[in-house]
Amino acid sequence: MKNVTVACTQMSCTWDREENIAKAKKLIREAADKGANIIQIQELFETPYFAQTVDYEYIDLARQRENNPMLNEMCQLAKELKVVLPMSFYEDAGIVRYNTTAVIDADGSILGYYRKTHIPDDPGYYEKFYFSPGDTGFKVWDTLYAKIGVGICWDQWYPEAARAMCLQGAEFLFYPTAIGSFAVPVNELEEADVDYRHWQNVMLGHAAANMAPVVASNRIGDEEEPKAGTAIRFWGASFISDNIGEIVAELDGKTEGVATATFDRDELAAYRKEVVTFRDRRPEMYKALLTMGGNLID
Repeated sequence: MKNVTVACTQMSCTWDREENIAKAKKLIREAADKGANIIQIQELFETPYFAQTVDYEYIDLARQRENNPMLNEMCQLAKELKVVLPMSFYEDAGIVRYNTTAVIDADGSILGYYRKTHIPDDPGYYEKFYFSPGDTGFKVWDTLYAKIGVGICWDQWYPEAARAMCLQGAEFLFYPTAIGSFAVPVNELEEADVDYRHWQNVMLGHAAANMAPVVASNRIGDEEEPKAGTAIRFWGASFISDNIGEIVAELDGKTEGVATATFDRDELAAYRKEVVTFRDRRPEMYKALLTMGGNLID
């Protein structure tokens, strides 16, 4: 038996960066107290979701990964608590910037970085202005407790991303997230769409198709953008699914908190051997996946 306990978390964010980091650390300690070994904090938790509007001033929020104050604090915390922390941050990479996750192992070392591959551009989610498309490819890290893959928010809608990570040996999939309603005028926020079923269901499909538990951490709260006169209501509903796509732990749409679930890695591996979908894959038949529109040219 090789039990691993994973945790999703969710929180609201303000423009006080240190307050947000302190809140994230508090949630990590709470999760560790519940026995969690791998703990997911939401996407871009150091600030409100600034991509709600296009503003050159927000570009200055990016920080380099070297000597990054938040990452340094989280490395120390991971070492102290002996936990694995995939940590989202806005990366200043010189002439360009990325939406990046650093994977911190339980000894406080950074195993590597993943840069968000799929960059959205929707009303209130103007990420193409702030982030270049990631250049790392989909990666898997062999942490102290398990092999994990990490996608970031919009990546979670793509079955190709989940499959790529699981083909490389990911036992768990983690998705730090910032998703909610579209940006609407502030006075219309009470009518904003808060139906998160599609968002959850697409990730439950990844879990079932790849026989790998999924951990998704979303933010909560209403975030106003004064310059644009708009606001977004973030859904929360962070959850953990098992390896057949059933939700086994879930948070509500409004409350900051932590949810955990424990899995036996040996049982997960045995199930993947019994359900032989990976054996029967036909990669040579999937050429349409290498095109944008599915049109193959002879």
